[in-house]
Amino acid sequence: MRALFLIPGDGVRQLQALPAVAATAERLGFAIQVACPAPAAAIWRLLPAVEKVIPFSYDDASLADWTNLLGCVRDPDFQLAVNLAPSRQMDLMLSMSHIPTRIASSGFSATETVTPPASGWPAQALAAHLRPVGVALDAESFRLPIAAATLAEASASLPPGDGPMLLLVAAGGPADWPADRWQALPQRILASLPALRCRQLGPATAATAARRAAELAASDVVLSSDPLSTELALLCGTPVVALGRDPASLPQRAGVQGLSGRAGLASVELGEVLQALGLA
Repeated sequence: MRALFLIPGDGVRQLQALPAVAATAERLGFAIQVACPAPAAAIWRLLPAVEKVIPFSYDDASLADWTNLLGCVRDPDFQLAVNLAPSRQMDLMLSMSHIPTRIASSGFSATETVTPPASGWPAQALAAHLRPVGVALDAESFRLPIAAATLAEASASLPPGDGPMLLLVAAGGPADWPADRWQALPQRILASLPALRCRQLGPATAATAARRAAELAASDVVLSSDPLSTELALLCGTPVVALGRDPASLPQRAGVQGLSGRAGLASVELGEVLQALGLA
């Protein structure tokens, strides 16, 4: 038996759906197929339970795209569809499928209509979509499966030494935390913590998500303004200070903090970041 997840959005939104997809596969014993935008498809290689990714452009799908998706969803083995992209067109397509249980927040094709919470960590909000089929979701307990060899390779690529490893991931661009503060931070920390190991990386992409996840998992703490790297760090269980992120949109657990600044990231002072990292 199979479950189909229809998930629009960028790589961050795909990552936020991983705990829900993993819980469905584990609790129901279903194989999983995911329909997502092609640029984000590589994200699903992180989860072995996903047997197939169906590239689908939710914003500007052609007739051929809809025909291909309809051909996929009419597989009689599908028992469940979780639709995170309700629309009239999607309703028409799903109503022509053989899927007996169809869950969405709205739409005439849904056999179960749910109301996800308006706030909180989006990964946990998907619990509402799984409740009708008896699957309990604890997104905070999910951890990305990373092969031991991949983790060892990532660890070997980080600066050598026995001190704590701080990974800095800057998104870049005019809205990011100022470059001079990114550069000054390691020196400020080294003054009081000489054994610190530090490495700065650029933003991740869906194609590099597996490698980035291993680097994040091999680190002791992460400071990130890159949304994709931040979400990967959360799924790896690595302590993270998320620059530009509302604390209310993060899991409420020790080692996770958000700093958005009252007037953007330019207003976040070096001392605030040091305090959030526990180094002030």
